[in-house]
Amino acid sequence: MRPKQKRTVWAFATTTQALRAEEVCQDAGLPGRLIPTPADIRADCGLAWCAPPQAREAIDKALQDGGVTPQTVCDRML
Repeated sequence: MRPKQKRTVWAFATTTQALRAEEVCQDAGLPGRLIPTPADIRADCGLAWCAPPQAREAIDKALQDGGVTPQTVCDRML
């Protein structure tokens, strides 16, 4: 089992938004991956984008520029 690391998680209201976030981040060469939304995060969609916290500013900007609005953004140990 991998040791837990601090991660930033972007949760979304719809699956379409989550998949668009993945596309935006990959096109921009930003780190991260789609994960099942952690149970302690309230979100309408079951998918979330997870990335190292040091990438938060760049991902926030890319999502904004790409027209993607997260429902929730938070840091977690995953």
